[in-house]
Amino acid sequence: MKNKTWFENFPGAITVTDENAIIIAMNAKSAETFKGSGGRDLIGQSVVDCHPPKTQAKVRELYSDCEPNAYTIEKNGKKKLIYQAPYFEDGELKGVVELSLPLPNEVPHYKRD
Repeated sequence: MKNKTWFENFPGAITVTDENAIIIAMNAKSAETFKGSGGRDLIGQSVVDCHPPKTQAKVRELYSDCEPNAYTIEKNGKKKLIYQAPYFEDGELKGVVELSLPLPNEVPHYKRD
């Protein structure tokens, strides 16, 4: 992929780590979301250390279990979907991508089977 403009301008926060839980990339929304913690200066730091002690074990599980994790949050009256998933190269864990997507207050649910 030559043009990475989509990554930088994507309306949700995208944070990418390597297999050692080191932050290797953040788009503009991610840098803005985490500006109080350093923004893009977090690149090169452990994502585990960016979380409070009570959630660090869950973050470590993302790397050991290699399973996606999804949940919703509400902060400052705004809802978000948090989706964390491992990515692989040749079957080997290479890291985790976290998407933080803004949600409307009411999200329709469609059953498509």
